[in-house]
Amino acid sequence: MEEIQGNLITVQTLAEDFRRLGVQAGMTIILHSSFKSLGQWVAGGPVAVILALEEVLGESGTLVMPTHSSDLTDPAGWSNPPVPESWWQSIREQMPAYDPDLTPLRGMGVIPDCFRKQKGVKRSDHPIHSFAAWGKQRDEIMYGHSLEMGLGEDSPLARIYDLGGHVLLLGVGNLNNTSLHLAECRASYAGKKETIGGAPIMVDGVRQWVEFKELDWNSDDFVDLAEQFGQETGLITYGHIASAAAQLIPQREIVDYAVNWMERNRK
Repeated sequence: MEEIQGNLITVQTLAEDFRRLGVQAGMTIILHSSFKSLGQWVAGGPVAVILALEEVLGESGTLVMPTHSSDLTDPAGWSNPPVPESWWQSIREQMPAYDPDLTPLRGMGVIPDCFRKQKGVKRSDHPIHSFAAWGKQRDEIMYGHSLEMGLGEDSPLARIYDLGGHVLLLGVGNLNNTSLHLAECRASYAGKKETIGGAPIMVDGVRQWVEFKELDWNSDDFVDLAEQFGQETGLITYGHIASAAAQLIPQREIVDYAVNWMERNRK
């Protein structure tokens, strides 16, 4: 019989690790995660992670996760893999409309994919940059997610900022820290570029391909930015959840820092 490496990971051990990192009842948390980073044996799989966080946050807390669906973007921008230009218009005409209950995630991981199906979780209406939320501030965070600048002022990210929420990175780094895109919207720098996005949505009960303003989002410098934030402020709490490296970051503080950092460093 093959020898099992590591310890059994349970809802209880995960909850203890989250508390040790600094997660407390009543917090608003946005989680970015890699399930496989936790270790080999998680009793309950991604469900255990979700239940552990909700247990720690309690009835007064709120849990948010990105549930982005980049498969619904304009095929003209697809590169992995690209599709023939002759297909583009047919894809725009035939691609099923965004449905928060049905549209799958892409590149977000198994934890948010499981979370979005939980009773009491609400997913926002943006066809590409949606988020899902559970808890006390769920409706406030989800309400009014604008098509234009879907990671900007009328997005769940800005509502988390207003609430003084925290970013929890679980087995991933700041390259995945979506909140820094809110700083991109707020910062002024020479190379800032708007673009046009598109996606299929339901409008008055009819499927339509709708275009909207977006930023040319760029996360290439997020790791350097966050490293300097941590060094200069000491506000990032580092630890482990099971075998996964984790960071707990006050969102408002890193977004404010990032605005100034981008204005100084981006060309």
